[in-house]
Amino acid sequence: YAGVLMFLFVIIKIFKTNKTVNILVKISHAIIAVLFVLHTAGLIFRWYISGHAPWSDAYESMIYVGWATMFFGLAFGRKSELTVASTAFVASMILMVAHWSWMDPAIANLQPVLNSYWLMIHVAVIVGSYGPFTLGMILGIVALLLMVFTNEKNKEKMNLNIQEITYVNEMALTVGLVMLTIGNFLGGQWANESWGRYWGWDPKETWALISIMVYAFVIHMRLVPAMRGKWIYNAISVYAFYSILMTYFGVNFYLSGLHSYAKGDKVVTPNFVYYSLALVTLLVALAYYKNKKYLHKKK
Repeated sequence: YAGVLMFLFVIIKIFKTNKTVNILVKISHAIIAVLFVLHTAGLIFRWYISGHAPWSDAYESMIYVGWATMFFGLAFGRKSELTVASTAFVASMILMVAHWSWMDPAIANLQPVLNSYWLMIHVAVIVGSYGPFTLGMILGIVALLLMVFTNEKNKEKMNLNIQEITYVNEMALTVGLVMLTIGNFLGGQWANESWGRYWGWDPKETWALISIMVYAFVIHMRLVPAMRGKWIYNAISVYAFYSILMTYFGVNFYLSGLHSYAKGDKVVTPNFVYYSLALVTLLVALAYYKNKKYLHKKK
């Protein structure tokens, strides 16, 4: 709720600045910071009780992704209230999904293949990379929403806010790509120790590689003159996140392979993916129209 409230207060602040709203934003920011500390403490206690790193199954990895998302949101959003508010909102959504009925929160013994020091290294890095990617996704959506609500009167203020979160978005995706790439190489070392080969085109390995290629393209788009601009960057950063969803959910729940560690959890219905894809496409189209009308600088 703190994330939702802060997001609403920040949006109000964009359109109309006053002292009361500023105070409410700062209070919400402080509450979010305290809740993040509690989240961190919860992970530490779970680690102590279980005796292993708290990212060994579907539930634990979800709460870890939520933590990583909020960590990078606070780190990159030190001077960006909109970034912190957006991150807190999406982190709360991740934690909500983690506590749905098909996720088992019970602490269980590790599967033999996971009982390795590589769990603390490889999984921490590669699953942690989903945090900045999630941050980039939500900032992309927020940037597109700001474009949709841009008009002749507020276009200058909107452009500043869009530019601010686009910069943060680019930093987040760059960090995420570096972490995912390093995590993939570390995974190769673990695979060689466990299965006697560095690479075997397992679904998880393959989709991690696809995600690396997707985000490498997103980050380097700005080098192509026809693909520069805040609208296209934020739009593609949202679409690119579907590769991460496939890498995480798709492999764990729909594909069989050496990395399917969902431990028999109920398969998640994919309907929300189709609905979200339709809504994102509609948002992208509306943002394109408004961006071209008010924000695009004609040379």
